[in-house]
Amino acid sequence: MLEMLSRQGYSVATAQRAREVMGMLAEKSFDIVMVGQNLADEEGLTFLKNLRAKNKNIPVIAVLESPDTYLDHMPSGLTAETLIPHGHGGRETPKISYKLAFFQLGADEVLAYSQDLHEAVARVRAVVRRTVSAQPDEVLKMNEVELNMSSYTVHIAKKEITVTAKEFDLLYVFLSSPNRVLSRPYLIERVWGYNYFGSPRTVDVHVRRLRSKMGKAARYVHTVPCVGYKLVPGIK
Repeated sequence: MLEMLSRQGYSVATAQRAREVMGMLAEKSFDIVMVGQNLADEEGLTFLKNLRAKNKNIPVIAVLESPDTYLDHMPSGLTAETLIPHGHGGRETPKISYKLAFFQLGADEVLAYSQDLHEAVARVRAVVRRTVSAQPDEVLKMNEVELNMSSYTVHIAKKEITVTAKEFDLLYVFLSSPNRVLSRPYLIERVWGYNYFGSPRTVDVHVRRLRSKMGKAARYVHTVPCVGYKLVPGIK
């Protein structure tokens, strides 16, 4: 997810320890903080409680392995009363999921590692739009081809076409690198990621499908024999 956010123009900084994050926030301004279930020096819930005590406004997104898993212990510095929804009745302490706990402590969104990557990034962008001053849609344009990074839509000659997530990413890489020969291994790395171990020929399959949807605009995507592909914007 961080790699995709970076590709879309976000400046991403990472830290493993809570004190590092606090130091970074003290030194410069950030639009959003993303936190996992655990940091190297404390649990994510404890970190969020401490962060909210100092900064109630910065948007926070929790990214968890299993958001609906119930807490099996109470993190340091927290009590059940802190995490129980207001108005809870009864004598027994209710089960509290990590998702609910993060929301109770002030998270703006909770995502799962297993979540579709494009949906997760869209949710991140939605939080940014809600909490940061209004920003125009980010659009990549080349001739009649238009790629909207905010809505994840593709328009050819002002008509929207339906593409898959991988086709969208392929088109993004092509539009970002005009007149550059892109090898299959490079495209695999950019679109499928470092951990992909399938056949490089899967690129050909996806490019073929993308071209079939682009209509006349498919003429911009050139095959470079034995190497890969190249986007040539000037073709009429």
